[in-house]
Amino acid sequence: MLKQKTAIFFIGRLLLFFTSMVISADARLMVDQTGRAVDVPVAPKRVVSLAPSITEIIYDLNCEDRLKGATTYSDFPEEAQKLPKVGSYVYLDLEKIVSLKPDLCIGIKDGNPKEIVMRLESLGIPVYAVNPRSLESIQSTVLEIGELLQASERAHRVAGEMKSRIDYIRQLAATAENQPRVFFQIGISPIVSAGADTFIHELIEIAGGVNLAEKYTSYPRFSTEDIVVTGPDIIIITSMARKKVFDQVKSKWKQWPNIPAVKNDRIFLVDSDLFDRPTPRLIEGLEALLRLIHPELNFESAKF
Repeated sequence: MLKQKTAIFFIGRLLLFFTSMVISADARLMVDQTGRAVDVPVAPKRVVSLAPSITEIIYDLNCEDRLKGATTYSDFPEEAQKLPKVGSYVYLDLEKIVSLKPDLCIGIKDGNPKEIVMRLESLGIPVYAVNPRSLESIQSTVLEIGELLQASERAHRVAGEMKSRIDYIRQLAATAENQPRVFFQIGISPIVSAGADTFIHELIEIAGGVNLAEKYTSYPRFSTEDIVVTGPDIIIITSMARKKVFDQVKSKWKQWPNIPAVKNDRIFLVDSDLFDRPTPRLIEGLEALLRLIHPELNFESAKF
């Protein structure tokens, strides 16, 4: 009996060994940007994106054929709108995700509900999370997703182009004779701006401006009187409502003609899509800021 039990034990261990060999052949252990060890497929074929920024990056990597689902506001590029939707990135539809039979989900630390991520993993669906907090970490994210999707060569090209464009703008802005004070207004009521730990702050600085909200963190609120006192040289407004709202806000600021931005007609509207998402498109936002903050630098003539 003892010999039989011993034989069964060793057979069981042997089966476990060979099973692990099969798993290791089809999967690999990677540490995501939250520090979690995740078993991901070597060659994922059914990917669900859990944030619009992830969707954009996957398209940038020319890996959209792997995408089987994305979140509600994954609207860029236009083709992404046709993907099956799995809820918003903060309110994910677990049943819908599971029904798409993904072999990998790629999500973000800030926004994706932890309980949904844990539930997906309990169902055998790996979730690799990214956490881009700066332009540099966006480049790292591109490289990591490229590695996940076996698109490292393309990822290095995308990240390299980002770096080249950032470096060029930084060098060009450094030649400017002054640094205008910029108030970046997000939305209308309440008046919100972007503090020091945001992408927008980083973009303003690289583009040769001074962010008037830099002493705050995240997204501080301001009163109209606060802005009148600080007297920005440039007011940049971003709103999803676009032109109609911009006209209203601009009319409101014109009631304060002593603000340098009002006096010199330097109130501008920018596309919120170029500043909201941690993707390579932020570089387009950076270039737009340079043109507005330093029009004298004639950025239009730059060659890439």
